[in-house]
Amino acid sequence: MTAYETYRAIRNNMQKTIAGKDEVLDLVIISLFCGGHILIEDVPGTGKTMIARALAASIDGEYKRIQFTPDLLPSDITGINYFNMKESEFRFMKGPVFSNILLADEINRATPKTQAGLLECMEEHTATVDGNTYPLRDPFMVIATQNPLESMGTYPLPEAQLDRFLIKTSVGYPDFASAVEILRRFGENRSVKSEIPVVSLRDVTNAMKETAKVYCHEDLLEYITVIVEMTRKMQGVVLGASPRAALSLLMAAKGYAVINGRNYVLPDDIKSAAVPVLNHRLILTSSEMLKKDSAVRIICNVLSLAPVPTETVFDGRA
Repeated sequence: MTAYETYRAIRNNMQKTIAGKDEVLDLVIISLFCGGHILIEDVPGTGKTMIARALAASIDGEYKRIQFTPDLLPSDITGINYFNMKESEFRFMKGPVFSNILLADEINRATPKTQAGLLECMEEHTATVDGNTYPLRDPFMVIATQNPLESMGTYPLPEAQLDRFLIKTSVGYPDFASAVEILRRFGENRSVKSEIPVVSLRDVTNAMKETAKVYCHEDLLEYITVIVEMTRKMQGVVLGASPRAALSLLMAAKGYAVINGRNYVLPDDIKSAAVPVLNHRLILTSSEMLKKDSAVRIICNVLSLAPVPTETVFDGRA
């Protein structure tokens, strides 16, 4: 099964549960294929949890959910060593991070100490407990959610944590037709309808390898670099996108190429990936932070100013 076929199978299966949010489903699958993580910021009741459950069910992966609260400890995420009285020895009890799809629900409600417990897991795909390092499952993906409205009792994610997320997006309210379809589907039964796996974990790992090998022309590598460097010079930006952000933009662009059935990147793939990849990585001035969608507006301004490569062949044949 090719990466594109894997994408179509997962997307079609998730559509049985998630109505009218194809763009969000694409971003979730791109994050999976790129070996990245996704942060979904939206109000309660828009289907964030259901997206994570539907994805895990579609790929036959193990799904775990953590409800982040102020009293949550890092060991509640990674696991603990406990003393087995019967065998008179310490045993390691794995935490929920040892799964394929981990839903970090309302991640900004936990303290910074607990949030930091995910840093190693998200970057190195390992968990260190009492000096012992344990590998996580492959694939491993964190889908984190947070409520943009409630600020009491929350701890904003630090820049280092935000930078671990490949993509940040929101689900948003459905349109009228999709809202009616949701009532039709779940009026009697609210269970996830995409519970039957349509691909295997092997198919997913193969799709990840295929995505990594997608060809990107030298001119497009320079185009990505120009975009990232321009974010550092825009008015209202205190700190622009980092080299890691450039790598993330490249990987997400490859993901867009895959879901469009190509094995090479086009400028449009980079443009499509720019906002979801970069919008949470810019540190803005206080005046810009007060404005709605300032980061998105700045990135769109960068895309309008950055010269687009005019090479007619980007597939590596010339």
